[in-house]
Amino acid sequence: MDFPLSILDLATVRHGQPIREALAKSLELAQLADSLNYHRLWYAEHHNFQSIASSATSVLIGHVAAHTERIRVGAGGIMLPNHAPLVIAEQFGTLAELFPDRIDLGLGRAPGTDHQTMRALRRDANAADTFPQDVLELQSFLAADTRESGVYAYPGRGTNVPLYILGSSLFGARLAAQLGLPYAFASHFAPQMLLQAAEVYRKEYRPSERHPEPYMIAALSVIAAETAEEADQLYEKAARARVRSMLGRGRNLSDEEVELLYHSAAGHQVLQMLHYRAVGTAETVGAQLREFQELTGADEVMIVNLATELQAQRRTLELVAEL
Repeated sequence: MDFPLSILDLATVRHGQPIREALAKSLELAQLADSLNYHRLWYAEHHNFQSIASSATSVLIGHVAAHTERIRVGAGGIMLPNHAPLVIAEQFGTLAELFPDRIDLGLGRAPGTDHQTMRALRRDANAADTFPQDVLELQSFLAADTRESGVYAYPGRGTNVPLYILGSSLFGARLAAQLGLPYAFASHFAPQMLLQAAEVYRKEYRPSERHPEPYMIAALSVIAAETAEEADQLYEKAARARVRSMLGRGRNLSDEEVELLYHSAAGHQVLQMLHYRAVGTAETVGAQLREFQELTGADEVMIVNLATELQAQRRTLELVAEL
């Protein structure tokens, strides 16, 4: 590949799997990705999902960074409306001091959860309205000088942790362009606006001192296997796991209920999130990744490993790395 390949991991918890086991699996995959020379590995903040164990995102990033050697590790992302910018500056400033030049901080505007959980987080439902100002405040806490007179992030000040704006709509594209920051589009679950957002980001980009040129990351779902038939079977299993996760929040669905939902209108809507995907043998996935990169013009492609079993996830990473 003539473009960087990276990984987004949600620390997925399979149906009935202990969380400790899921976290150990994510670490094993991180160490494999490190040895295979993937560029970066990001974890996403979500709350109140039984199937996602990356809610304490900075804690998980620190754990993974401590047990890997080279790969960049970061948030894809921190949902800034859930936090005070100073607290995030301190958390990621600490990580940057512990793991120099290996920490990324992607920032999202969505809460990453539902309204009831937002209340449990003690966040204002309108907190997203101040996202642009919060990004600037966070950026200043990580710089040498702060916008807040007499308030500094220790650790954090002067670390200049690299910031990325995340998005699934034109809002994030425009904000990243206006601030002169790299942009990461979540096309692995919100494919509809991908091409338009990419065009808007590049067209409206304002060069900054640290980023004179636009830089865009685009994500898609991937499964690679030895044969096309095996890859298709793995995808069908992964698609049902996605339906179980998205439509069964708070409930333990039976396999029969999942099958009914899979073929329902709601299930179809969930499956539409997987519109951009690369599934097949290494050769097929390689061609699909190149087509996706050419379609989007992305400077970097971030893969979401769709396989549900550890061995299939490992093989996906190995086969893609061979490309």
